[in-house]
Formats: sequence, structure tokens, C-alpha cells
Amino acid sequence: MNEFAVEVTDLWVKFGDHVALSELELQVPRNSFVAIVGPNGAGKSTFLKVLLGLIPPTSGEVKIFGKSPRQVDPNLIGYVPQFKTMDRSFPAVSIELVYTGLSRKWPWRLSKDARSRACQALNQVGASHLANRPIGKLSGGELQRVCLARSIVRQPRLLMLDEPATGIDAVGEEDMYRMLEAYQNESGATVLMITHDWHAVTHHADYVLLLNRRQISFGSPNQALQEDHLRMAYGHIGHQHALRFLMNSNGKN
Repeated sequence: MNEFAVEVTDLWVKFGDHVALSELELQVPRNSFVAIVGPNGAGKSTFLKVLLGLIPPTSGEVKIFGKSPRQVDPNLIGYVPQFKTMDRSFPAVSIELVYTGLSRKWPWRLSKDARSRACQALNQVGASHLANRPIGKLSGGELQRVCLARSIVRQPRLLMLDEPATGIDAVGEEDMYRMLEAYQNESGATVLMITHDWHAVTHHADYVLLLNRRQISFGSPNQALQEDHLRMAYGHIGHQHALRFLMNSNGKN
């Protein structure tokens, strides 16, 4: 069995003359937690869309469990998009949203088996009580739990999340990391998460991918987030607060 969940070799993505990503080269071991960081417009979401098979590489190669993204079994992959992209006015309840993770479409009605699997996923993230609540009436933290339930309802082996902590408070954020780690421990899944949260990067990630339209670094948080790497990614001293936080956090370990 391939020991890597994700393998990327000299990946380039161009849109016309615009280079969105270049020179990505990394191997992500199974059952690891990878934080993807970088400034706005760095290509982080583009990278996840390449892994999802939504954007083809211009050159280079991407493998998910040893296969190209479009050949891999979709049941092996879960995805949590940015919440701001969701239409919360749609007249649906939480359990129906979770079900779409199984069917890829909105249900006319839920079978007994589908309801059972959706309820199980909601229970895994502590959201059983939200099953019949309209999604338009969910708080940010509640919607986060429901979206996480949707992403794990098929029990995927690779879970990708695009800024999942946006719009939730600190308590909800810690709950999310606890749920992710519990799911990893139970399933052996690999997690790739786009984040701007330095606490998550330094305290939860096994590896960090630092991007700014090209790969700046990939490795442990201590290796990937060295000061010279951060300066290359952000291009100025404006993230000195992050540098101080990283140095203080590393000093505690």
C-alpha cells in the first residue's frame, strides 16, 4: 500500500498568462494533518481544487492514494468549502445538507438507511440536535459542525477543508480541531486544511505547506515557518506578530 495520501511532482497551474501555482513538490504521509498557509491570492484554494480534480494541472503530476484526482474513488475524499460560498437561504434542514454528502444532490425524501447514516455523521460531530433545524437558522459554529458532518458521512480517508474556522468563535474553533483529531484517530484519515490561524498551524499540524503562488516551504511547523520563509511568502515585516507568536509557541515545546 502506498504510504502517501498525496503526492505532488513539479505542479504548475496557469490560467492564460497568469501563473496561479508553480514548483509544488511534496509528499503527504497518510494519517497526517497538513496546514496550508500563505497570503490572500497565494493559490491555496486553487491547490485544493487541483486535488479535487476540478482544475487540471498545466504541467506536473498529482496523485491521490496513487491515482490521479479524476480516477480516485470519490468516496475516499471529503471536502468542506468556505462557508461564505454557501447559499443559506435554501429551504433545507441540516440532515438534508448532510445527506448531499452521500448523494451529491438534494433529496426529495430520505430513505431509512440514508437518514441513519446522516444521523450517525451528525452524532460524530456532536450535532444530532441540529438534524431538523433549517440551515438558514444555524449559527456559524452550528453550520461548521453540519458541514463537517457532511464531509465525513462517507467516512473518507482524505479530508480537505478551506478556511473552516472563518466566522466562528474561539470555543467553536477548538471544538472543530477536537472533532477533526477524533475523526483522524478513529479513521486514520489524512487532513489538509487551509487556514490563517497560527494557533492551529503550530499546535495541530504535523506539516505545513507555505505558498505564495509557488511553494515556499513544506515540512514540520518549525521547518516550514522559519522567519526567512515567512518573509519570502509575505514579502514584508507586517506579519511580525505571527513571527513572535511562532517563536513563543516553539519555545514552549
